[in-house]
Amino acid sequence: MAEVRENERLKYHLQAVLKSERRFENVNQAVTRMVLADGVDKVSIAGRTTYDFRFFRKGPKHIIGWLDEINDFVNFTKDAAEGGPSKEMAFVLVGEPGNGKTFFVDYICDRYKRFTSLPENRRYTFEFANLDQLGGYGGIRFAQSQTFEDPVILAMNLFESVDENKEYLLKFGFGEQRIEQLFGNYRPLGACTEHIWNEIFVHYDGDVEKALGSVKIVPAKIGNKKSGVLTGKYSAKDKITSSAEDILGDEDLKRMLDIEDAAHPYRYNVRRGVIARVAGGGILFLDEFFRIKKDLVQVFLQVIQDRIIELRGFCWYPDMLIIGTSNSDSYKDFVAEKSESPIKDRSRVCYVSHCTDYKLQQLLTRYSLGVEKKSTVIGEEMHEDPNLNYALSVAVTLTRLPHSDQLTPVETMKLEAGEIAGDKSVKTLTEIKGTLNASTDVTKRWGQRGVGHRGLGRFINIMLAMPETHEGKCLFAYDCFKAAEREVIDFGYDPADREKFMKDIAIARKLYRERIKTGIYNAFRDDPEAVRKDVMIYVNMIIGFDSDALGPDKIWRPKDPQTGEEKPLKIDEKYINSVESRLGLNTKETRDSFRTSIRRIYGQKATIDPDYDFMDNERLIKAVTEVRLESDFAGAGSLIGALSNPTNEENARLRNRMIDTMFKMGYCRTCAQKTIEYWCEKEDEE
Repeated sequence: MAEVRENERLKYHLQAVLKSERRFENVNQAVTRMVLADGVDKVSIAGRTTYDFRFFRKGPKHIIGWLDEINDFVNFTKDAAEGGPSKEMAFVLVGEPGNGKTFFVDYICDRYKRFTSLPENRRYTFEFANLDQLGGYGGIRFAQSQTFEDPVILAMNLFESVDENKEYLLKFGFGEQRIEQLFGNYRPLGACTEHIWNEIFVHYDGDVEKALGSVKIVPAKIGNKKSGVLTGKYSAKDKITSSAEDILGDEDLKRMLDIEDAAHPYRYNVRRGVIARVAGGGILFLDEFFRIKKDLVQVFLQVIQDRIIELRGFCWYPDMLIIGTSNSDSYKDFVAEKSESPIKDRSRVCYVSHCTDYKLQQLLTRYSLGVEKKSTVIGEEMHEDPNLNYALSVAVTLTRLPHSDQLTPVETMKLEAGEIAGDKSVKTLTEIKGTLNASTDVTKRWGQRGVGHRGLGRFINIMLAMPETHEGKCLFAYDCFKAAEREVIDFGYDPADREKFMKDIAIARKLYRERIKTGIYNAFRDDPEAVRKDVMIYVNMIIGFDSDALGPDKIWRPKDPQTGEEKPLKIDEKYINSVESRLGLNTKETRDSFRTSIRRIYGQKATIDPDYDFMDNERLIKAVTEVRLESDFAGAGSLIGALSNPTNEENARLRNRMIDTMFKMGYCRTCAQKTIEYWCEKEDEE
C-alpha cells in the first residue's frame, strides 16, 4: 500500500491556502492578476485617453500596438473574474490574416505558463492512490483527476451536504467570509472523481480522515507547447479528420479491460480531448474558430455556455479561458448563416485591424527582418540599408489606410502616427474611422484591408531572392518597392485591392525619395544631423522673431529643452523669408499664420517631448534643405550634376567625401552608391 506523505495530504494543502502560500482562484482571476501585476499606464492616442498594460510590452518580442484590443481583453477577463457575463463567453479575435492574432494568443499562453510555474502561483490537483485495495480496478493502482481539479474543489465536495463541507473548512481556521469567497468558485466534482471518491468514502465506512489517506495532492502539469497541457490549441480541421473525440475524449480500451463496472465514468479518457487538458485553470486557443465543422461548433457552444464536458451522460466541469481567432471573411460568412447565431451570442468578438501607425509598424518590421545578421548564398555577411525598415513600413502601412476625399493618404498616415499633417486635424481622421467602423461589413472597417505581416515577410523573401542583393551584399531599400509590386501582383488580392495597393506603393516610393534627400543633404554637409539642426534654427528664429527679449543686435538666446542651456542665435530674416517662399507663403497673412502654427506646435510638443524636432514636417524639411542647397551649391540641380559626373576630379572628391559621411550614417558602399545614383536620376520626384 502506497503511503501518502504529510505534505501531500489535503490538510497540508488547505493550511497552505489559508496562509496564502498557495492559491485557489479561477483562470480569469489568475490571468487578470498576472496582467495587472506589472502596472498600467494612462496614455493619450489621437486625442483619446486609454490604458496601456505593461505586461504586454515585456520581453524582446512583445506585443506592438493593439491598445484597443488589449483593453478589450483585460476588461473581458476582469469581468469574468468578478462573476460577470463574460465567464460564460469566449473571447474571439476577428481580423485579416497576418495581423498578429495568433501571436497575441501565443504571447498570453507562453506568459501564463511562466506565471503558473512560479511557486506562489503553482496550480495543484489530486489523485486517488491504492485503488487496488478497492477491487474492480484491475491493474489500475491510482487515478488522477482527469480535468486537473483543484484540491479545494475536492474539499468543497467531500460530503453530500454543502453545510458539512463548510463546517469541515471551518475546522482549519477558514472564517465564514473566506469560505463564502472560496465557494464563489465552487464546481461539482467531475463524474469519475466523484465516483471514485464515493467508493473510497464507503470503503472506509464514512470516515473522512481515513478516506483522505488515499488522496494525494500533486502539482498540476505544466506541459510544453506541444503537449497541450494547461494551454491547448484546437485548429479547424477538415470534415474527415475532425470529430468530437478531439474535443471531449472517448472510451479507453485499456481502462475498459481493467474496470469491471460497465457504468464507471473512468472508463472514458476525457484527456484525449483538448478541453480536459486545459480544464484545471488553463487557456484553450480555438484557431480559425468559425471554420470549425458545424456539429463541432455545437459541442463548443455547450462548453462555452455551460462550462461542461458532457460525454455519454457523464459530466466534468472545466475551469478555462477560451480565446478564439477568425479570418474576417470566415466570420462574415458565418454570421450570414442566421442558424449559427447562438455561438456568436456566446462570443465576445474583438475586431482586430492591421497596424496602421507606421512608427509602430517599424517595430513590427524589425521582427520580420530579424535580429540575426543575414548572409549571401556564398556565406558573406549581408548589410541592411538604414532606410530599409522605413521603406518597408511605409509601404505596408499605406496599403492598410483607406483612401478618403477628406484626407490624402500621406495626411492620413501622419495623423494616425500622431504627427502634424499641415492644417488637417486629427478630428477629421476620427470621423473617417467612425464612419468606417459603423459598417456592418467587417471587411470594410478601419485597417481591415491591406498587406499583413505575412505579406511583409514575403516582401523580404523576394528581396533576398534577387541576385543583385547577393551581388552587392546589401538589402537595398529601394528594391523593397519592386518586391512589393511583385507580391501584390502575384499573391491574388482582389482586383480593387490590387489597384489601390499599387497606388499606395507609388506613394511610398515618393516618401522614400523625400527621406533620402535628407540623407544626401546631411552627407553633403558632412554632418549626419545637418538637416535637423537647420530646421530647428528656422523654428527658433521665428519663435524669437517677435520676442520682447530680442535686442537691436537681433541675437536670440533660446533654451535647449533637453539641457536648459541658452544658445545664442542671430535672427536672419533673409533666411526665414527664403524658407517660407519655398513653402509657397508669399503674403504677410500666410506667413504669419504659418509662424503661429509652428509656435503653437512647438509649445504643445516641447513640454511633452523635449526631443521633438519637427522632422515629421516634410514640407518644412524640404524647404529648409532647398534653401541651404541653393546657398551652398547653387541648388539641388548643381549637386546632382556634380554627383552624376564623377570623372571630374573635384566631383569625385565630393562624391567620395559624401560616401564616407554616409558610412557614419549606417550605409555600406553598395547602398550609399545606389542611393546617390537613384537620387541623381530624379525618379519618383513630386
